[in-house]
Amino acid sequence: MECEICGKPVSETNPTRAKIEGSVMVVCKECAKLGTIQKAPPKPKFQQNKRGRKTTQPKRNYRNDDPTDELIEDYNVTVRKAREAKNWSREDLGKKINERVSVINRIESGKMTPDNKLTKKLENALDITLIESVNDIDLNQFMSNSSGGRTLGNVVKIKRK
Repeated sequence: MECEICGKPVSETNPTRAKIEGSVMVVCKECAKLGTIQKAPPKPKFQQNKRGRKTTQPKRNYRNDDPTDELIEDYNVTVRKAREAKNWSREDLGKKINERVSVINRIESGKMTPDNKLTKKLENALDITLIESVNDIDLNQFMSNSSGGRTLGNVVKIKRK
């Protein structure tokens, strides 16, 4: 097992878990100083099922929480340009998609991210694509030659306290 930040080896029998910037990660002793060390959560010995019987294995609900579609990065510019190409005012667009002008203003200024329903309305009214498919990111481009594995330290810049 290796540190999720720097890639150094970590003890498999007693790994150190630290909460760094809101995320709990398995880290080495040096990287643990960047956050607060967490205690391992207690493992449940049994779980009672619906019929009142005790089971020894906890039930797990596996779901794929990885999003497959994502709003494009410059959605606000795309919406504004498409609206202007149709020679519509913000009021006209608001009437077409049944939304307030203030919502259109906030979307075009980038102060508001539209939800899925509003995104679909904008796509249909303006004949544009705001949702793109997210493919797996190739992390090999971020890997440094010094470390053999993929770690957060390869991708982000670490602020030292």
